[in-house]
Amino acid sequence: MTRGPKPKPNAVRRNVHPHAQELTPEAQPGRELPRALGIKTAGAKRFWETWTRAPQTAAWLETDWAELEVTTKLVDAFFQGDTKVAAEIRQRVAKWGATVEDRARLRISVKEPDTNDSESDTPEEPSSLTMDEELYRLLNDESGVRLADREPSARGPESP
Repeated sequence: MTRGPKPKPNAVRRNVHPHAQELTPEAQPGRELPRALGIKTAGAKRFWETWTRAPQTAAWLETDWAELEVTTKLVDAFFQGDTKVAAEIRQRVAKWGATVEDRARLRISVKEPDTNDSESDTPEEPSSLTMDEELYRLLNDESGVRLADREPSARGPESP
């Protein structure tokens, strides 16, 4: 909630930032994941698919797509167990406006969708089956013993 009286419905803001962007919520056509990247995990493939269809990509240049490729490689490493890259991934996606807070900082707003449009025009979401399978694989090893049920010494070094 904000303080003060509610603005009038016909109020016009005069302090709009000159570089502010307003995005449409429609999904973009996306791009194919380059095979040369050698992405192995379903999580990294979902990351690529999500970002290639994001509204932010409408204005991306080739350098932005190259950054997405590098970041997808980092996400692939993260899903393979290298958690040291998590901070780097977060910094990179923040520059693209990944969260509401990031978009506010970047002065990116998303237009409200029209309520009279039919919901059948919405794009299909990526299958959650692959995410469930990957989560199961991460939580269970090949021997059938759950990772959470192992003794601390069997899980690897504990973080401080």
